[in-house]
Amino acid sequence: MKKIYFIAASLAVPFISDAQSAIDGFRFSQPDMKGTARYMGMGGAFGALGGDMSSISTNPAGIGVYRRNEIGITMDLDIQNASSESQGVKNTQDQTKFLVNNIGGIASWNLANSIMPNINVGFTYNRAASFNQHYSGVVPTLSNSLTNYIAGISNNEGVTVGDVTTIFDTDGFVSFDPYNPNDGGYAAPWLSILGYDSYFITPTGDDDQPNWIGQWGATTSGSGVFDVTTTGGVDEYNIAIGGNIANKVFWGVDFGIMNLNYSMTALWGENLQNAVVDNPDGTENSSSMWTMTNSYNASGTGYNIKVGLIYRPIQELRLGLSFASPTWYSINESYVASTNFNYGVNIPDIQQNRAITNDGQWGLNSYNFRTPWRLTASVAGVIGRNLIVSADFEWQKYDKMRFYNGGGYDFGYGGGGGFDDWDWDYPYYAPAVKASPSLINTDPWYATNADIEEYYKSTTTIRVGAEYRITPRFSVRAGYAHVSSPVRNEAKDGSMMIYTSGTMTNYKMDNSTDYITCGLGYNFDHFYIDAAYVNKHQSSEYHAYTPDPANPQIPSPTSKLSFSNNQIILSAGVRF
Repeated sequence: MKKIYFIAASLAVPFISDAQSAIDGFRFSQPDMKGTARYMGMGGAFGALGGDMSSISTNPAGIGVYRRNEIGITMDLDIQNASSESQGVKNTQDQTKFLVNNIGGIASWNLANSIMPNINVGFTYNRAASFNQHYSGVVPTLSNSLTNYIAGISNNEGVTVGDVTTIFDTDGFVSFDPYNPNDGGYAAPWLSILGYDSYFITPTGDDDQPNWIGQWGATTSGSGVFDVTTTGGVDEYNIAIGGNIANKVFWGVDFGIMNLNYSMTALWGENLQNAVVDNPDGTENSSSMWTMTNSYNASGTGYNIKVGLIYRPIQELRLGLSFASPTWYSINESYVASTNFNYGVNIPDIQQNRAITNDGQWGLNSYNFRTPWRLTASVAGVIGRNLIVSADFEWQKYDKMRFYNGGGYDFGYGGGGGFDDWDWDYPYYAPAVKASPSLINTDPWYATNADIEEYYKSTTTIRVGAEYRITPRFSVRAGYAHVSSPVRNEAKDGSMMIYTSGTMTNYKMDNSTDYITCGLGYNFDHFYIDAAYVNKHQSSEYHAYTPDPANPQIPSPTSKLSFSNNQIILSAGVRF
């Protein structure tokens, strides 16, 4: 069958838009435990203790505990192991990263006042999160193909799944026209375009209103491979002030400036036999080997505010309470996708066995994003002169993450303010729209924010730690932390459609995370040195693309992921 090419105008636009999905939002809000060796050696359970530079990020009232000045630095050797398992086939990846976890200083002023004995000010850098991961694997036996998923999107005619309907225009439902992607006020459907240019999908029937089919037919079989690398992290710069009242109540306020950097390279490939491939005479069953690679970068800055109190009713007991506001980010992103393919059938008009979005020009986008807020309650006990036991309970509302406009697009609200007034670069590709489409006229992020509430939920974090002073100079520490899964069960088990952005079809859903920690500390006059070991374990489910709840008998390719990080942390500092 003769190939029909998409309009050139859609391929020549250097500034293209990409939808942000709920999955993207969680990537930027992932919890982690990073800090000084003493903090991590006790499992991060410092909300009611303070007196540590990392504790300011948990409860800024910890700065009020200081009675002396302090300067310190913390380094982290992160040894990572990632394993995948699908249908009994296992694969592992290892990597080692060196990080600076914390550096900063605390200045303490003695006011010689019994009511307000001290005022303290701190400036610290803290590694709030690390995105460094590399995992890969094989799905030995496929039940479907990403090409059929792309065909399904290209055939989209306002299909309703549950209470979610995909695309609207001013008259109701509308389908993507891959021959003319710039016709409905929507961004160019790059997943369909890339699939078409790569011969992943084939038009059948009426050329004006074709039915698109993928490469997976009745007799098709094959396997899949994936490889995902993410890098970057969140750097937190804290400016904190605090003090104490009558040595009973310790208070603190922290202003945090956040710097986010995130990069992902994600590959999915299929090796198919008896695949349905387009050729000049129609379609033909042949071998099909191809890969699709997505490259994505995001960077941004944000800010948050934290406030906290520590109350010491008696010398042996301390109670802590803190609140951390959401982080408000302004984010810029860029992305591109490409394919490489090799078919057993001869296709004369193929110039090269490769296709790329937007003629290789990276797409650009900017937007604002709000992370969840955090509430932490803490308790600590001092037993005799040698033992400290502490615990934190933390609550975060991941279903309250939100995207909103960042000024990167002109949404064309002037005049009537409807779909017919929008510029073609409206930043959604196949958005999920709940309820009336008129809601989008006032909130273009309504669909993605509704998905956030469907996929994610509140998490609870429990941290416990202990420190025992063997001698006046030498201490040992241990701790444990558990972070519950932020993902709703319905999103994990494939019973709902998961909307991803643009050409990035892969995603992973995280289960709970556990930390087991221990450490040593040594004080010599004004100097101290601390060491800690942390084992972090997390499991996840990888999906090459979203399952189709309408056809549960045909699952999407998945793999069980297991991440085990072993960290060696070393801190040194001086108090004066």
